[in-house]
Amino acid sequence: MLHGNPASGHGQRLREEIAAPGTTPLIGVYDMYSASIAAEHYHGMFVSGFGFAASYYGLPDIGFIAWPDMVAFVERLRGAFPQHHLLVDIDDGYVDPEVACHVVRRLERIGASGVILEDQKRPRRCGHADGKQVLPLEEYLEKLDQVLANRTDLVVVARTDATEEDDILRRAEALAATDADVVLVDGVRSEEWIRRIRKVVGDKPLLFNQIAGGKSPRLSLSELTGLGVDVAIYSTPCLFAAHRAMDEALAGLKVADGRLPAPTGDSRQIGVRESTELLERNIAHPRVREAVRA
Repeated sequence: MLHGNPASGHGQRLREEIAAPGTTPLIGVYDMYSASIAAEHYHGMFVSGFGFAASYYGLPDIGFIAWPDMVAFVERLRGAFPQHHLLVDIDDGYVDPEVACHVVRRLERIGASGVILEDQKRPRRCGHADGKQVLPLEEYLEKLDQVLANRTDLVVVARTDATEEDDILRRAEALAATDADVVLVDGVRSEEWIRRIRKVVGDKPLLFNQIAGGKSPRLSLSELTGLGVDVAIYSTPCLFAAHRAMDEALAGLKVADGRLPAPTGDSRQIGVRESTELLERNIAHPRVREAVRA
């Protein structure tokens, strides 16, 4: 069940979910098909910049995303999943503060629940990659303040990609003092550092980014709750699982001289019927999807 008042705006519903006990999971999706599968299992999605850059452009997460492409994708997501939380990665706000504000207004109008705005400067990097550079803190805070002034209901996550220990804590504390709803320090390397960050941000909700092969420890939702983490984003499980499954399926097809696998009766086997049933739920009334999941 989703927490919150169904009559509330999408941002407020996410805000209420974050305030509820436990750690709220948001699953990274990279296209409509991955979102359709994620929606069968979780109530919240994270529109990952890493996944979108990979799927839409075939490029690494180093700043290639054009904001109209991201906005168009979120609009399709909201049309298919009217009840799900949608947290959107807008990287550095596409460089310019005025552009960042325009994108935030557009995303709020089409029904996004929230955005993540980072303090990186170009050339930007995935939050778990080496070589990240950050803006001067005052410059980022000015951009963040402009974004906050341009949202009405939207949840805003203030993210720092600082890597120096003193700078991490200084920036986390400064971000917590703003009107941002949530703080994210990306690439946290240990549970001890989560505790230290939790302490300096005070009562402000804290978000933790989990990515396979990244710099952060692999932690369960129960462990994160114990560490005081309010939200966990899972950037890439759908993308990486698809990568492996497609590679294995095509390798098998090659070995079989192009003959498709025979039906096995396995309930996990996917064919035309299973795929069509999944996608038909995207044009059904929201109650139909909830009934299927139940």
